[in-house]
Amino acid sequence: MRRWIQIGLSAACCGVWVATLVAQEPAPDAAAPPAFERGVVIPLEGVILPRTERFLNRKLERARQQGADLVVLQIASPGGALDATLNLATTLRDIDWARTVAYIPEEALSGAAIVALACDEIVMGPQARLGDAGPVFAGPDALFRHAPEKIRSDLARRVRDLAEFRGRPPALAEAMVDKDLEVFRVVHRQTGEVTYRSQPELDALADAQQWEKGPLVLESRAGSFLEVNGDRAVELQLADATVGALSDVEQRYALRAPLLVMPHNWIDKSVDILNLPLVTAALFVIGAIALYIELGAPGVGMGGLVAGLCFALFFWSRFLGGTADWLEVILVLGGLAFLALELFVLPGFGVAGITGLVLMVVGIVMAGQNRWVPQSPRAFAQLATSLVVLCGSGVVSLLAFAWLSRVLGTVPVLQRLILRAPSADGDQEGATHAAPLAPVRDFGVSPGDRGIAESPLRPAGRAVFGTVYLDVVSDGSYIDRGRRVQVVEIHGNRVLVREIEPE
Repeated sequence: MRRWIQIGLSAACCGVWVATLVAQEPAPDAAAPPAFERGVVIPLEGVILPRTERFLNRKLERARQQGADLVVLQIASPGGALDATLNLATTLRDIDWARTVAYIPEEALSGAAIVALACDEIVMGPQARLGDAGPVFAGPDALFRHAPEKIRSDLARRVRDLAEFRGRPPALAEAMVDKDLEVFRVVHRQTGEVTYRSQPELDALADAQQWEKGPLVLESRAGSFLEVNGDRAVELQLADATVGALSDVEQRYALRAPLLVMPHNWIDKSVDILNLPLVTAALFVIGAIALYIELGAPGVGMGGLVAGLCFALFFWSRFLGGTADWLEVILVLGGLAFLALELFVLPGFGVAGITGLVLMVVGIVMAGQNRWVPQSPRAFAQLATSLVVLCGSGVVSLLAFAWLSRVLGTVPVLQRLILRAPSADGDQEGATHAAPLAPVRDFGVSPGDRGIAESPLRPAGRAVFGTVYLDVVSDGSYIDRGRRVQVVEIHGNRVLVREIEPE
């Protein structure tokens, strides 16, 4: 009997010992972030512009295709354009294929703070800055002024919705854009829940008496936009944690592979360079000169390819820069169609030519704008820059045309823009030179020789003069294959012909 009592006591002691060990074992941290398979880092640096939006969209699409389940947006920005900011925030809010984290090592102010609020989590350096998102604009005197109430009210609503969607105190987010909103620390009397609300929010609560109003959040005092550092942002429930370096972010999210950084690559740098005003003007001048040379040469040569490349680079950079869309391309192509109609079909220079020039100018100018009608000093400055670039490149191109015309001679296609009076001998195309220019190169033919068009002349093509086959250019009119032609003049490497009646 005594032995059974000893066995029972031993078992009881073992049970107490096991229970003590279980009680002392730390419980798993329910708030710890889950482990992620693949994470990427996308830098958001400098002023937020439309091209920043396009850059971020390209990087996000690439991250999605690579199977990333964690997107770290490394923000170091003072803000920027409101439209681009709100578009970025909406894009980040709607991502459902990865967890988004705003990593702020130094600052995320103004529009950059709104972008950060759209992310699932915010981690900051202890002294990094977040907030001060009041909308402002530069006046005619270059001084910044607060935006009208209509814009501030709409922005406050959007920012509140972002914060509420991510579980952050909406009042604190609104205080970033409303300098007169005061926010207080409040505690629920029964549950002890701590949050932050403005006085209008407290007054609107059905159980307002259950909330004890505490001290004012000093950063939200009247007359100042709310701005906090990393430590304070965590305390106010705006940020989730403070971190030191990017390596701390990797440890926090238990990544199974190192973070993949997606910096600005050669495409992004090329877009930035091609959007510079001087580079844009150079593209226009080179493209115009190449087109002028192409019109004076038979067939499609290097001039046409260079001109096409210049205009393709212009629209490609504007597409990726966020200022152009297909409408601008359609306008320019429509303008070219009207000019071709004027050059090859209609005599003189009339409605079709003027319409074509207007469409091309409007399309090119709007390809460098965010809006059709400028609504801010920055937009007006952007429009002025586009007009100066276009006018300046046009003047340089005209000077180049004048010089090239002395070197290469006249361009037959452009001669159709001038109506000539008929000559005394009934020449419908106008009088020719009193004395034909002497040929510089021996083509085996001379002015006055007759032949047959071997291919359609539009205006360039091929013709045969007896046994001699030559590349020729018509005098501007379309000449069908098999029609009889006559050499008008030979200048340099160009043989100019016109159609004559069959004998």
